[in-house]
Amino acid sequence: MATYAVAGFALHQEVGRLGEAASVTVEQVQIPLKDLPFALEGFRIVQISDIHIDSYRQIEVVQEAIALVNSLQPDIIVLAGDYVSRKAEAISELAPMVASLNAKHGVFAILGNHDIWTNPVLIRDRLEKVGLPVLVNEGVPLRVDKDVIYLAGLDDCWSGQPDLKATLNKLPPGALTILLAHEPDFADTFALDGRISLQLSGHTHGGQMRLPGHKAIILPPHGKKYDQGLYNVNGMWLYTNRGIGLWPVPYRVNCPAEVTEITLVGAQ
Repeated sequence: MATYAVAGFALHQEVGRLGEAASVTVEQVQIPLKDLPFALEGFRIVQISDIHIDSYRQIEVVQEAIALVNSLQPDIIVLAGDYVSRKAEAISELAPMVASLNAKHGVFAILGNHDIWTNPVLIRDRLEKVGLPVLVNEGVPLRVDKDVIYLAGLDDCWSGQPDLKATLNKLPPGALTILLAHEPDFADTFALDGRISLQLSGHTHGGQMRLPGHKAIILPPHGKKYDQGLYNVNGMWLYTNRGIGLWPVPYRVNCPAEVTEITLVGAQ
């Protein structure tokens, strides 16, 4: 039995493999937005993040998450980066699995820091070859009846070359803007733009290990302030997804893997 000591706590590897790390929770969140167009009332976004396919071989967990996502029959699906940990070639195993994701208005992805650290060109190529667009400092307008959602995707904010100006360059007037940005703590800067209604992030894994009072033991750079869940950052909503995969340790404590179902509703 392998035992790990972290911040004074001894944890058995089997606890993570057979417990929380081997299950996926669906978190349902409503985002109240002022002046939400009628056609977008109830619009549903499902988010997954941080799959880390080459860490600890949790193929069954990834398959469970994908099945859960498709069962929700969302309007769009977004993937918020970190498909691999150390071996970019592992994307060849993951790409056929995420190719089965299906949503009414499409499935879209961005890159995370681990993707940049390994081989972002290869990862983007493999995802796009199975029909999954990877947004790198660009956006795509999604028409819903007579209204438009502008889905904007930044290059990784920590290790890439993010350019918010370029990302929003083709923003249609009056479109509801949703920003995909891997690391959540940059929300303090992005909220100052004033045009973004919702930022969706991952990166933190929720800390993977949380004390009974729900405080994370360890958090990564750029994920220490907004580590999990929903926040309002100077009028812009931010949601940080806890992710699916495991890195750098093979367990989760008080922090299950997450698929997020986000529903847009008009603010009361």
